[in-house]
Amino acid sequence: MQLRFIGCGDALGSGGRANTCFHVTGDRVNFLIDCGASSLPALKRCDVISDSIDLILITHFHGDHFAGLPFFLLDAQFSRRTRPLVIAGPQGIEARLAQVMEALFEHSSGTKQRFDLSVVALNPEESCNFGAVKVTPYPVVHGGSGGPFLAYRIEAEGRVIAYSADTEWTDMLIPAAREADLFIAEAYYYDRIVKNHLSLTTLEAHLPEINAKRLILTHMSDDMLGRLASLPYTPASDGLVVEL
Repeated sequence: MQLRFIGCGDALGSGGRANTCFHVTGDRVNFLIDCGASSLPALKRCDVISDSIDLILITHFHGDHFAGLPFFLLDAQFSRRTRPLVIAGPQGIEARLAQVMEALFEHSSGTKQRFDLSVVALNPEESCNFGAVKVTPYPVVHGGSGGPFLAYRIEAEGRVIAYSADTEWTDMLIPAAREADLFIAEAYYYDRIVKNHLSLTTLEAHLPEINAKRLILTHMSDDMLGRLASLPYTPASDGLVVEL
């Protein structure tokens, strides 16, 4: 199984990076974690066949994590996709998806897809199975709009991937990522503490409790991107492939 960082940037495009979108493939799985606004062209640059993707997991409804869905679905319609697709995310996702579809492509939310599309709302700390993928969401803290906000613990093919999503520190990240094979964590700033985002120094204080086997930092501001050469952890980059 492998994970490819299709995009690992923030909402401001710091460092010229694409919005958040991770692609996970294996013998029995093919899914995305988040689908930010720039995801479709980024997927095509990476030669990913989007029609083979079975599942898209959305962490929250900010545009750099969610607004790629109208483009993805429009492309699926015009490519005459027939493979079923599941989109899963926080409570309210069905209404939010209709809203963003209408905002970007008027009347598109009422278009009948050529394929079977299921939109599933997830409840915090309740596991849900999608074929060979088991997803457990955990509530995280990222402000008053664009939520609910979820981190994910994902189990597939004998491996565990955890993703913090965008959040300030919350103890929910400990069970979400404990002893994961791969923990992808936001590190928006190095040591600056701000509401709704996670700094690397704050994250470091909790790494012994989490004890993940591998840590990769994502969603970094210019402050963090300027420190990459001195970091003791692996930074994500667009196109980076991680074997699990």
